[in-house]
Amino acid sequence: MIYKSRALPLLLSALPLCVQAAESGFIEDSTATLQLRNYYFSRDFSDIVGPNQQSKAEEWAQGFILNFKSGYTQGPLGFGIDAIGTPRHQARQQPRPQQHRPAAGAGGRRARRRLQPPGVAGKMRYSKTELKVGELQPNVPVLVFSDNRLLPPSYQGVSVTSGEIAALTLQGGHLNTTSLRNESGRSDIQAIVGYQPQRQAPATPSTYAGGDYAFNANRTTLSAWYGQLEDIYDQRHLGLKHAEPVGDWVLGANLGFYDSNEDGKALIGSIDNQAFYLLLSAKRGGNTFFVGYQAMFGDQGFPRVFANISPLGNEVPTYEFASADQRSWQVRHDYDFAALGIPGLTTTVRYITGDNVDTGKGFEGKDWERDLDIGYVIQSGSLKGLGIRVRNVTARSNYRTDIDENRLILNYTLALF
Repeated sequence: MIYKSRALPLLLSALPLCVQAAESGFIEDSTATLQLRNYYFSRDFSDIVGPNQQSKAEEWAQGFILNFKSGYTQGPLGFGIDAIGTPRHQARQQPRPQQHRPAAGAGGRRARRRLQPPGVAGKMRYSKTELKVGELQPNVPVLVFSDNRLLPPSYQGVSVTSGEIAALTLQGGHLNTTSLRNESGRSDIQAIVGYQPQRQAPATPSTYAGGDYAFNANRTTLSAWYGQLEDIYDQRHLGLKHAEPVGDWVLGANLGFYDSNEDGKALIGSIDNQAFYLLLSAKRGGNTFFVGYQAMFGDQGFPRVFANISPLGNEVPTYEFASADQRSWQVRHDYDFAALGIPGLTTTVRYITGDNVDTGKGFEGKDWERDLDIGYVIQSGSLKGLGIRVRNVTARSNYRTDIDENRLILNYTLALF
């Protein structure tokens, strides 16, 4: 499947005629939201040594996410438009050092504003199948929607989603470029292996395809996916999710397996990784308890698109626990204070420890991370819907950079229509 840049203008040129013929569906079903974010981010790399030592990266930023989704024109073949705009303002930013002991060079940058034109996608629907061409934000196991910083990334290409078969959702896409979370404009799609970005690789398109089958009153979902970063790696994924009520409890399981190898010209070298993860949960009242295990096999760490997260059970805000041969264990507790009559207040406490890392330096790599999240969404008054989240992280390793991290996130979504 090849995405041609002229396909979007051709699709959009047909919309005015369709709107005139069936304006009510296109306009009346349209929605627009403006999400406002204020984000403070601080990382202390206190263990970094070297002549160009930079011991801290700190940033405060404001971002806006404008999302517009039209309805569809009426008739068997419906047309519509989606658009996303992401202006931002940043201050006191310093480049993030490489995450290994010898530090990269340091330097500050002045506060700046970044504006870029809204990304637009034309869409077409027939029955329960939808085709989109343009700006996309896919969310599948081989390309997870990574909204974990000020602004989410997006991609430019073509995608199709089909729900023609009951309980089965099929998706596929071909992507050529990306708009990264911390950059304006479009850039190449690149890879990260384990925790190491592979920025030396040239531009390469990404392709994905797969499906999810839900059954057992939607308590069980089976998934099978394929992803490819052309001439870098290809990847296969099998997943199972299940939730089972047992008295006052709801027991859950999330397990999956990835198999990844180099693809085509192998532009970044050999890729050999098999990743297994298992995350078990038990929920009762406001409490949810988790226990997780994750294991890497093969000669390299887990590959994925830069700078995305993955659905691995032990991937967390700072460390991925996805280095070559790594084994890791997690315990976590979430609490929803609505059970005590305080709706909107939630907490998460999590601890992960990993070992058996093949560092390639003659010693076993070990690391651990402790996370504390406290969040509150105002429930009433003039600030109703304003979300406040505080995150504190301590991460330690004997083969990559130690990190002390703090984040403060303010988030408010305004429905425009």
